[in-house]
Amino acid sequence: MDILYLLIPLSVILVFFILGGLWWAIDRGQFDDLDAQGERILKDS
Repeated sequence: MDILYLLIPLSVILVFFILGGLWWAIDRGQFDDLDAQGERILKDS
């Protein structure tokens, strides 16, 4: 039962890191144009 006092705060910190990374990626424009990179390889000759 004592391990919960360690695991719960660590999981909350992990969630904050994941949300921060997602926010950073959205803010930098990583998800702006998802189709262009997939089509670029088909048009490359």
